[in-house]
Amino acid sequence: MRTGHGSAAGAEVLSLLNIILMKIAKRARRSIQKAKPAVPTEGNSFLMEDFIVWQILDSAFPTGGFVHSLGLEAAWQHGEVRGRVELVSFSEASLDQLGHGSLPFVLAAFDAPEKLAEFDALYDAFTTNHVANRASRAQGRAFLAAIGRIFDPEAQKSNQDLRFTHFAPVFGACLRNLGAARSQTGRMYFFNHLRSLSASAVRLNIVGPMEAQILQHRLSPKVDSVLQVCEVLTLDEIAQTAPLLDIWQGAQDRLYSRLFQS
Repeated sequence: MRTGHGSAAGAEVLSLLNIILMKIAKRARRSIQKAKPAVPTEGNSFLMEDFIVWQILDSAFPTGGFVHSLGLEAAWQHGEVRGRVELVSFSEASLDQLGHGSLPFVLAAFDAPEKLAEFDALYDAFTTNHVANRASRAQGRAFLAAIGRIFDPEAQKSNQDLRFTHFAPVFGACLRNLGAARSQTGRMYFFNHLRSLSASAVRLNIVGPMEAQILQHRLSPKVDSVLQVCEVLTLDEIAQTAPLLDIWQGAQDRLYSRLFQS
């Protein structure tokens, strides 16, 4: 009799423990679902897959970047960029400007994608050059549409009410949603810019394809140094560091003949 009572009591205890454990597990799952998503970093599973990175950085990715020279065509037609030496100087100034004027918006939108509309409006106010402003809006709309149709349909739906859709903040928010790391996002943004400059220089016949690739490779340390300085900048510290580039780009619409829109 005692053995039978003991077995029955043991079974009741085990049943009670199972119920308690199931409730604890259920609460834990609810807590995980409600928790804020982790910020993607280089060392966790949120890091964007390599194939997605390569696809976004491919020149065939439909963002419309091939129609923009970032002011290089106007500088070339005005005789300010004649060859390799001036091209290097122009590219370095352009990278500095990118770090101080655009990168803070990219990373701010990456850190707080829910404030994208606010950053988008501030970028529009900051970019007073009408040519640069127009190009940024065109690239931003094209990039958002491409990301939405290829990777994340919800991204386009949730951001369809953006007033301006500038490229820099849209790029940061979209890369965050795709699972890129913060440092990876900044490097991808710079590579996209440098690649566009190199391609524009080839199309303008300033340098040949091989020379353009050599220059792009040799400018990579410059990218690293600018990123190191500028990735900590806040939106209160944005600045225009290359006013001459801004002037040349603003003259794009007055060129007699042109290959690019900006």
